[in-house]
Amino acid sequence: MRNRTENQIDFYIIRHGMTPANEEHRYLGRTDESLSQQGIRQLRAAVWSTLVSPEFVLVSPMRRCRESAKLLFVNVPMLVIPEWREMDFGEFEGKNYEELNGNPRYQSWIDSGGRTAFPGGESRDEFAERVVAGMEKAVGYLHNQLEQKACARCGAGGSMCVAAVVHGGTIMALLDHYGEGDYYDYQVANGKGFRCHLTLGGKEIQFRIVGKL
Repeated sequence: MRNRTENQIDFYIIRHGMTPANEEHRYLGRTDESLSQQGIRQLRAAVWSTLVSPEFVLVSPMRRCRESAKLLFVNVPMLVIPEWREMDFGEFEGKNYEELNGNPRYQSWIDSGGRTAFPGGESRDEFAERVVAGMEKAVGYLHNQLEQKACARCGAGGSMCVAAVVHGGTIMALLDHYGEGDYYDYQVANGKGFRCHLTLGGKEIQFRIVGKL
């Protein structure tokens, strides 16, 4: 039986739609780029979105995420999580593999398995630490919302459907931390994502991946 103090969240975590840089397979981190026309069409055609009715949408502050959220979930309140910005790719920002191939700094990063910091940017561990801090902040907000619901039901645990529209790297960092797979297991295409289930009990988060969108 579910503990009366537990709160249940149906949690959809989605990568933003395609941008011009994505179409050219460029590293896109701190650049605040809008969706491309292809990305807009992609999101409007997302069949899975008709099955998801979130009460809140959590978003990265970057334009491509906020634009995607507005297209997918019309008139749904948004909460910006600043820590969910994409990774800072430093000197590699805006470049693709063809342009970086032969660069010794790039080869060194590849040889590390992507663990070392991007030159002038973030390491994966630094990025993951900030993304998880953002999740903890988001959970605190959602916990408060659910507690308000619980008060109206004489203290019983509440439930809620929530979506998050973020970056590919953000998804990888979160699911690597809370899931059972590896960081690169959670790569996902633009406009796609994962359905998860969260159980909140006090400060603890039980995070279960249900499936892909």
